[in-house]
Amino acid sequence: MDTLSYKTISANKETVQKEWVVVDATDQVLGRLASKVAKLLRGKYKPNFTPHVDCGDNVIIINAEKIQLTGNKLSDRIYLRYSGYPGGQKESTPASILAKKDGASRLLHKVVKGMLPKNKLGSRLITNLYVYEGPEHKHEAQSPKAIDINLYK
Repeated sequence: MDTLSYKTISANKETVQKEWVVVDATDQVLGRLASKVAKLLRGKYKPNFTPHVDCGDNVIIINAEKIQLTGNKLSDRIYLRYSGYPGGQKESTPASILAKKDGASRLLHKVVKGMLPKNKLGSRLITNLYVYEGPEHKHEAQSPKAIDINLYK
């Protein structure tokens, strides 16, 4: 038996197959959608997943303003940020974020970023996410394929 034929294949930047996908966020629950998008960005649905390589897809989310939050999360959930100065801790709720300009895309961006690794790879992966509040996007030249996010676990 040839033992060299059983080597584990490790993907690198040159061998990875990146695709463009469109996800429709209409009537999707925020956290469930964000976790599946984070897995798509990371590349965990691919058979050649390698933890230290950006092998995920470029994800375009449309209709972000139609996202749903269950329960009282719209007013009860609190996101904290700290400026580093005394008294510099600020808090915001999803309702206050959604009330601002581009609020839905900012909220989705924030939630997905929190589900990615907290290192240089996570910073690189979040640049592959494009969120649009309406049904149109400007990435038609990449010919993205529309996927049903409910088919993913």
